[in-house]
Amino acid sequence: MSKIGIALAGGGPLGGIYEVGACAALEEAIDGLDLTAADVYVGVSAGSFIAAALANGVGPGALTRALLGSDAAQDLFDPGLLLRPAFREYAGRMRSVPGLLVDSLRQYLAHPLRHGLLESFQRLSRAIPTGVFDGRGIDTLLRRLFESSGRTNDFRRLRGRLFLVATDLDSGHAVAFGSAGHDAVPISTAVQASAALPGLFPPVEIDGRHYVDGALIKTLHASVALREGVELLLCVNPLVPFDATQAARDARAPDHKLSAGGLPVVLSQTFRAIIHSRMRVGMDRYQHEFKNADVLLFEPAQDDADMFFANMFSYGERSRLCEHAYQSTRADLYRRRHELAPVLRRHGLELNLAVLKDHRRTLIANRRGEPRVPAAATIGALDAALDELQHWLQPRAAA
Repeated sequence: MSKIGIALAGGGPLGGIYEVGACAALEEAIDGLDLTAADVYVGVSAGSFIAAALANGVGPGALTRALLGSDAAQDLFDPGLLLRPAFREYAGRMRSVPGLLVDSLRQYLAHPLRHGLLESFQRLSRAIPTGVFDGRGIDTLLRRLFESSGRTNDFRRLRGRLFLVATDLDSGHAVAFGSAGHDAVPISTAVQASAALPGLFPPVEIDGRHYVDGALIKTLHASVALREGVELLLCVNPLVPFDATQAARDARAPDHKLSAGGLPVVLSQTFRAIIHSRMRVGMDRYQHEFKNADVLLFEPAQDDADMFFANMFSYGERSRLCEHAYQSTRADLYRRRHELAPVLRRHGLELNLAVLKDHRRTLIANRRGEPRVPAAATIGALDAALDELQHWLQPRAAA
């Protein structure tokens, strides 16, 4: 069996939920693949949470049950946990206001002609909080989860290698927690640092250094796994730019002009376009730099209105999104089966077509407990059947 790695990109709570559904589909449809027994895990931002859980033996099935099951487990994915105000940060900044005000007045009165009023009082900007929300709840929650029986909050005690990437704020360099010299920090704290998106969460202090979101430097940081000798790397990236023109015919898209959605939609599209373009450049580079490794990327289609317009604050919506990710990934696996099967076979894995053709499979059951078949799965089945027909007709036409 080849050395197998998993790389999970960021994407906020929405991205983490998508990755759970995608990982469930991958493990189910690929015989021989156990995502809790991989050799190397790399997580960035929200992907760090899922990667840390997998490395700790919490598989896609358990993560799915946590997402869709009991009230206690539901808290693992509750955005309310991420949206607690950073009162400690606010208080610390407020305490600095009197001193900053005195210094500003002193500078202005000492040299009123040399330093203008606005220039003198610019230092008051230091009192602006570095984050709106407090990310410490994530550390507390994951510490409790990983310190339970059979799990660990220590990188060095894991069976496989786990790397959680954050950005050193003062140097701008990426740091892979879990690597030599950076493996003494608790896993839960590393997850908090990797997911500390500037402006939303304050930087996380670790050993006197301050860290923010790992996605600032790269989207996947797949090279971290490839440098560990991984021969097959499975990557999941939940955020792609939305192709509104292609999706205009889809009634689920509220408007094919994204500008109609206001600033949040415009910023979301901009952010997705930037990180996706950067990731594509990295994927092309990996093909040349690591020629003996196979890198397989799984992500939503660019006309996926369900993913782009999902409301991550609705629990019902998040449940539906997990199911959508599961079905979309299954459809993607089947559509790419002729490309993926030989690659997986090289590494001792087999694509299970019987599983992929079973369109009654679902992560979510209806109220009567019977599986429901989403419309997307039915459409995917028809598309796959036509794809199969075309595949077999082409060689015969050429003959």
